[in-house]
Amino acid sequence: MSTKANPLVIDKVSVSYGAAPVIQDVSFSVKAGESFGLMGLNGAGKTTLIKAVLGLRQQDSGSIEVYQKPCTSADSKSRLAYLPERFEPPWFLTGFEFLKFSLALYKQEFDQNHVAEAAEKLALDSAVLKKRVQTYSKGMRQKLGLLGTVLTGCSLLILDEPMSGLDPQARTMVKDMLSEAQTKGRTIFLSSHILADMDEICDRVAVMHDGTIGFVGEPEELKKKTGAKNLERAFLHCIEKKRAA
Repeated sequence: MSTKANPLVIDKVSVSYGAAPVIQDVSFSVKAGESFGLMGLNGAGKTTLIKAVLGLRQQDSGSIEVYQKPCTSADSKSRLAYLPERFEPPWFLTGFEFLKFSLALYKQEFDQNHVAEAAEKLALDSAVLKKRVQTYSKGMRQKLGLLGTVLTGCSLLILDEPMSGLDPQARTMVKDMLSEAQTKGRTIFLSSHILADMDEICDRVAVMHDGTIGFVGEPEELKKKTGAKNLERAFLHCIEKKRAA
């Protein structure tokens, strides 16, 4: 599998918890500048795979490279930013303090006006950023996490359920922000249960079921292959077919 120009390459990766295999022989690559979606039911192995990419979970076999370097290397970690599924910022910090801290980790300058402008694109009032995070709603915390990820300037963004807790208006704004990041040449790798969003923003998707990959390709290709009218039904058809195999 060639690693040239691919920000993320996962090659024959297997991960287990004790004697129980969670991921088995998973391989795919994410191309530069694309939005790549990982789909799967709860327990399919998506978060475990993301942890392995981040170097938080050691694989039993296979390799994971970020910009042609092992995913555990300092160089790899400096080039990606990650938003976890259950994002909980330190409750004692204000929004501005959290973002200043996040940018400092990536040696990025903190400009309060620039941050406020970015917050407005997610309908997050800059006045709220002056308040402690403990006063934030679930949606406000999620928006803060997205800002803290996107503003790092990293070329690879890894987002686990980025639309969690967001209303339709906020989801649209997030999709616009991710689209803008793509136009600047940044690469997005995300996992989500909201398949309509994946259909809209992802150039390619992978279907993970029972720890293995059943499909990698464009959303339209999966819909055509399964004869489904939308990505959600195409996904369900794909995993049902895999179960029956």
